[in-house]
Amino acid sequence: MNAKTEKLSILPLLLFVLVFLGSGIYFESIGTSYAFYQVPAPIAIIPAIILAFFLSKMRMNESVETFVRGMGHSNIITMCLIYLLAGAFSTVASASGGVDAVVNAGLSLIPSSFLLPGFFIISGVIATAMGTSMGTIGAVAPIAYAVSSKTGIDMSVMAGAVLSGAMFGDNLSIISDTTIAATRSQGCNMKDKFKENFKISLVTAAITIFLLVFLTPAPQAVEVKSFDLLLALPYFSILILAILGVNVFIVLLTGIFLAGGIGLLGDYSFLAFTKDIYKGFSSMQEIFLLSLLIGGLSEFIKVGGGLEFISRGIQRATMRIGKWNKYIADQLGISLLVSLTNLCVANNTVSIIVVGPIAKKLAIAGSISAKRSASLLDIFSCITQGLLPYGAQALLLGASFKLTPIEIISNSYYCLSMIVVSSLFILFRKP
Repeated sequence: MNAKTEKLSILPLLLFVLVFLGSGIYFESIGTSYAFYQVPAPIAIIPAIILAFFLSKMRMNESVETFVRGMGHSNIITMCLIYLLAGAFSTVASASGGVDAVVNAGLSLIPSSFLLPGFFIISGVIATAMGTSMGTIGAVAPIAYAVSSKTGIDMSVMAGAVLSGAMFGDNLSIISDTTIAATRSQGCNMKDKFKENFKISLVTAAITIFLLVFLTPAPQAVEVKSFDLLLALPYFSILILAILGVNVFIVLLTGIFLAGGIGLLGDYSFLAFTKDIYKGFSSMQEIFLLSLLIGGLSEFIKVGGGLEFISRGIQRATMRIGKWNKYIADQLGISLLVSLTNLCVANNTVSIIVVGPIAKKLAIAGSISAKRSASLLDIFSCITQGLLPYGAQALLLGASFKLTPIEIISNSYYCLSMIVVSSLFILFRKP
């Protein structure tokens, strides 16, 4: 396969990034809220798919078979099924009162002098259990705003604490879409990736908590609403089951039926339970469709030699470091690759899905374990996402706290600290 063909095969991917990024910049320039989310990603990728068919030298039937083969890859299908179950659990547990119970249980245990690190921990626990930073921010931000208003805590610092906790939990969560995408694309167990991530995240979390303790003002009284601790049980249950290494499908199904069962003991009806399961499925529609479509597009790039071309390009870029230590160079290559992609598409899950196959090639070439390459993908995509002023997380917090996204991300101490900590782990941690 010649170099020209390899280069042409990656044009559809670049077109997808251009359409997604270009539309976001346009809507941002005219002051549209959530500018980078006005054109749904599954729509933005359609021109890229059309271009891939056009550039393909195969007959139409063969091109269709190639596209469908990519969509039907076992990793893609498994990922999509997990997305559906994760969405169902998050929706059912929230609708049955689980989120409110976890938040208020946390507030009842947090001393008033520990509010900022407390909200970081609450956001982290909820995000780890729910597997979504956006869902966590949506649940915690209104409470954090009210507490900040009553106590005089700087709004931007409180918003940064919530963002930090949400990204911390999203990065660690077994059921997070970023974890699912990273582990499936690299071919490792979620439990192994969790252990690999936990060492880095724990150090970063400790630094973040120390900074937030220092920034917390004089103690103020905070009203805690009544809660039923039983409603929080599904969250803690899936955490424990996931850490024990139970199959992720069993973990999520257990969480769904446990949350629904506990809700049925109160005023949560069986009909509402079934509707919320479907509502959870529907909430994953965009990432579900995008995963399928990117799977098909990636197959064209793979067949055309584009993955080999990109892999060689990253390896050449890290060759100077590689002369000193190839193991470190390829880790830096994976980290840089997913970070740059995330800057373009403003979505950490999408960036992992796009670069996952390339990262796997780099990992194999550099003798990097699958759990470490999956960890690097998740960590650096979450770092970038947590520091993007046009990312959904910063935009949602900006709307909730009536702040600019820049004010919020400048106080995202977890993501800022993670850059340093993860870089040191890459440089000094042995294979």
